Amino acid sequence: MSSAPDIEIAALDCTEIVLEPWSWRFAAERREEIDRHFAEILRKRSGGVWNGRIVLLNRLKISDGRLGGACFETDFASFCAWRDWEFPDPSVLNVFAVAALQSSDGAFVVGEMAPSTVHGGKVYFPCGTPEPADVNPHGMLDLEANLARELTEETGIEIGEVRAEPGWTMVRDRCYLALLKRVTAAQNAAELRARIMRYIANEPRPEFSDIRLVRSSADFVSAMPPFVPTYLRHFWS
Repeated sequence: MSSAPDIEIAALDCTEIVLEPWSWRFAAERREEIDRHFAEILRKRSGGVWNGRIVLLNRLKISDGRLGGACFETDFASFCAWRDWEFPDPSVLNVFAVAALQSSDGAFVVGEMAPSTVHGGKVYFPCGTPEPADVNPHGMLDLEANLARELTEETGIEIGEVRAEPGWTMVRDRCYLALLKRVTAAQNAAELRARIMRYIANEPRPEFSDIRLVRSSADFVSAMPPFVPTYLRHFWS
């Protein structure tokens, strides 16, 4: 089902994505350009952007509510260039888990990314591109673990504190593959926002600079990537 041009949304029961060795030609052949591009990102962000290893998807199959495929390791600099240059290799996908955090009284909670981050100013749910640490001992990408890690890192909330719905809502926008899971906190909207703001204030380098509440489409802002309003419109429909 499509909610907007080039955006696809679907329900998923599970994911089965295996980590495999794979050489990304884009990253190898355009190494010098990529390094110059990342150096410019560092200059604009005062050198504080992390360039560790991440995991991207290079093989995808969706069937009977299951998302299967294969992923590979690469560096964050290559990902930034691929994203900023409008996906010169469209066979690769950025798959990531998203915690659609909701308060006990129904408001959704989103964060504004801090200016020091590569996504500074963007507004979305707790999420992040998977890392090799999110691959389990059996070599499978564990998106549940990815979601739990990002939720804690960005808000201070542990996954055991919230009620997580089963399955996923997939929103595909070009080469972005967001897998959203609604997680409901015990606190009301005001309490939840205040708690996360306290966490942010005590972090030396917080990923969020502010927390916003979303109760209707009137709260949407242009800084939200398409997967956020697409998911929320679908949830409210």
